[in-house]
Amino acid sequence: MKKSLSACVSILSLAVISSGRAGAANPVITWDEIAINTAVAASQTLSPGSNTAGGAAIYLSYVHLAVYNAVNSIEKRFQPYGAGFSAPVGASTEVAAIAAAYSTLAYYFPGDSIALASQYAASLATIPDSPAKSDGIVAGQAAANGIIGLRLGDGRGANVPYVYPSSPVAGAWMPTPPAFLAPQTPWVGQMTPFTMATASQFLPDEGPPALTSSEWADDYNQTKTFGSVNSTVRTPEQTETGLFWTEQTARQYARAFRALAIARGLDLNSSARLFAMLWTSYADAFIGCMNAKYHFGFWRPVTAIRNGSIDGNDATVADAGWTPLAATPNHPEYPAAHGCVTGAVANTLKNYFNTPNVSVIVSSTVTNTTHSFSSVRDLENEVEFARIYAGFHYHHSLVQGFDLGRKVSQQAAREFFQPVSQH
Repeated sequence: MKKSLSACVSILSLAVISSGRAGAANPVITWDEIAINTAVAASQTLSPGSNTAGGAAIYLSYVHLAVYNAVNSIEKRFQPYGAGFSAPVGASTEVAAIAAAYSTLAYYFPGDSIALASQYAASLATIPDSPAKSDGIVAGQAAANGIIGLRLGDGRGANVPYVYPSSPVAGAWMPTPPAFLAPQTPWVGQMTPFTMATASQFLPDEGPPALTSSEWADDYNQTKTFGSVNSTVRTPEQTETGLFWTEQTARQYARAFRALAIARGLDLNSSARLFAMLWTSYADAFIGCMNAKYHFGFWRPVTAIRNGSIDGNDATVADAGWTPLAATPNHPEYPAAHGCVTGAVANTLKNYFNTPNVSVIVSSTVTNTTHSFSSVRDLENEVEFARIYAGFHYHHSLVQGFDLGRKVSQQAAREFFQPVSQH
């Protein structure tokens, strides 16, 4: 795997400059950034354990499906998502994309209406008034209303309780230090998915390893050794890798998606389709993963390793003071969510570009570094080990997470967003 590990101020500066130029010409990129910033900021104003906190990728899916349908209603090159419609002939695809994104965000985030309206006005101000502009607004609003209507009652933010033990029980998840937060977004695992038949369609056909097995002991000891905050065997490079991937995942990938679209010179139609594919696959992988997490309810390493004496396995020695490299996310361990979404992202990129050899550059605001990948397999490999270095996961959980994400993406690519000529 070829990887760049440096602050690379010049590279990041160039990316920002490029993003500004492309964003002005391509509203898919501009409004992707607005959407992720809005979704993450709204989530951060709520309690981390709130039923409505988290799930940023869900909102990105709403937005990009509306944008995709708006653009497609004019160009008619691909299957619409849900019921299609025809925009007025000559409507502006650029305006349609802007109006679709804005209208969707304004519905889901009414508390941000002033800021969103200002960004909407700024986006439209660069486009001269004309019938094409007016018709584009109509098309965008219609696409947004279509997605909003389609997703009514989809389970977003529903009150889904999750019962967990108040003291350690072998194999069972419970809130983890240092904050001991309530379980995150159990509602996501019960949502109506975007491309899957059900949230549990790709539930792993096997659970975590039996606690008395050698596989469990191997996974336990690997994470115990490499994932400890004071590990003596983890290298500085591995430490950086573990921390690199602890940024808010959707925001980190959103930057990478925008940079990729810019680097590839994708036009509005192509980027609208790519982003719709990426975010719906990401969201469904997350939905399927959260469904599995709360189904299996498996304990995190910080709980397991501090209580190794209760798992019935002589090869797992407890360490009451064991602490992971970074603070553990507040949801059950199995399967690994980053494995699920990265598997979906990697497979979507492979399908879209018809090759696994897709160059991807990812940056992290945690480490202020960039990592470059020449293939999606390299991306998956790094994320797999990063979650062990961070002390969050066991190897088997990552394998199953990637498998779930790939299955989601493969089905989505097969059944959605196809060129009209193929049907």
